[in-house]
Amino acid sequence: QVQLVESGGGLVQAGGSLRLSCEASSSIFRLSDVGWYRQAPGKERESVAGITWSGSTNYVDSVKGRFTISRDNAKRTVYLQMSSLKPEDTAVYYCKLSYGVTNYWGRGTQVTVSS
Repeated sequence: QVQLVESGGGLVQAGGSLRLSCEASSSIFRLSDVGWYRQAPGKERESVAGITWSGSTNYVDSVKGRFTISRDNAKRTVYLQMSSLKPEDTAVYYCKLSYGVTNYWGRGTQVTVSS
């Protein structure tokens, strides 16, 4: 079983920045793809950004140019640097680790952007 712990969420004003972290408990991390997802109240969970085990990245259009995903395999951690935050970025942010056909989810961290 892999444990994922997200951190770094909080309350920030529009235009501000936050850096989220997702730390994994297992060394399979370095062979895994990791994604950040978010879910706003009353909405479905959506993919925000992803990074493969080899470092390739992808982003949903609404965050391109504002968010950056990165990973540090030595720390078993994936980061999501969020800049120019907007009120519509408000959500609970989750990370997901995919290893083979198995997915593991963290419990999430709340991000609230005030206008």
